[in-house]
Amino acid sequence: MSKQEQSVEPMKETSATDSVNTSQDKIEELHTLTNRLANELERSRIAQYTELLNRPWKLIGLNLLSGAARGVGIAIGFTFFAATIIYVLQVLGALNLPIVGDYIADIVRIVQRQLDMNTY
Repeated sequence: MSKQEQSVEPMKETSATDSVNTSQDKIEELHTLTNRLANELERSRIAQYTELLNRPWKLIGLNLLSGAARGVGIAIGFTFFAATIIYVLQVLGALNLPIVGDYIADIVRIVQRQLDMNTY
């Protein structure tokens, strides 16, 4: 064997070992990514969602219930908001501030006019 042939053989062995290592690394990386994807799918509850889509009456019932709850929440929230605004306006009206008092008086006149009118 010549010197060149001897120097080529160790390089072939090293490159074969490197290719095995890189293949194993790629397989391990693919395995890790697959596990991560499976965990994300479990956390997103795709199975429960597809099961719900296959049961339309349950889906309709849940949507009706959530819509009713949302409506009640909006009604309660608006009531508190309106009550707070009315309370603040009453306090400001009691102070007899010139600009604010005139503004509140205009609002009261407009509301009284709308109540007195027969719209139907």
